[in-house]
Amino acid sequence: MHILLSNDDGIHAEGIKILADELRKIAQVTVVAPDRNRSAASSSLTLVEPLRPIKLPNGDYCINGTPADCVHLALNGFLSGQVDLVVSGINAGVNLGDDIIYSGTVAAALEGRHLGLPAIAVSLDGRLYYETAARVVCDLVPKLHSKIVKTREILNINVPDVPYEQLQGIKVCHLGHRSAAAEIIKQTDPRGEHIYWIGPAGLAENKQQGTDFHAIENNYVSITPIQADMTAYHSLDTLQNWLESK
Repeated sequence: MHILLSNDDGIHAEGIKILADELRKIAQVTVVAPDRNRSAASSSLTLVEPLRPIKLPNGDYCINGTPADCVHLALNGFLSGQVDLVVSGINAGVNLGDDIIYSGTVAAALEGRHLGLPAIAVSLDGRLYYETAARVVCDLVPKLHSKIVKTREILNINVPDVPYEQLQGIKVCHLGHRSAAAEIIKQTDPRGEHIYWIGPAGLAENKQQGTDFHAIENNYVSITPIQADMTAYHSLDTLQNWLESK
């Protein structure tokens, strides 16, 4: 198996290094990742400047672009030979519920799926036990096949930040959702100009049993199938009836 590995925390992030080392025990792995942290880049592509791949001494590649750029470039002629699976991660911090809208980790996997390959995104609920998340991925990858990772879907995997032995198991979950994000943080720079920081993500508002939030809180790995089609099918008839009543 040949795996394309990317992330949104950047080529030098601890998570991608540990995951690459573990995956290379079971597969051929090519790393193509952003040259710096591109968290929350979502599925943006770089269209106004050229992409410049740089091959590092260990054979990995970094690119001056987004996670989606990395996968798009890699699968559209940059890499030679067949790629069988796209893996994105390990992200430092979970991608639960509404997080997937912004997540560059999820976006890299979605780009792989858009280009016809099965893909998974993996995130850790912290920054300590990357080895746990890497072992979970290595447990799952040999079992993946087309009936599990379906066309135009990815698997979004979140792992509790605990030793592997403390995991309670794996749960298939639907997305929960968060409350509104915290207010922006206003500060003043040394020149007296106002600057602003985006505030932290909102707290879990729907973390009922069956959600990805509930699984993580109870030390279960959560797996959620994700699709790019965001159509609210349950509202189509309501909207059509409203238009016809005008």
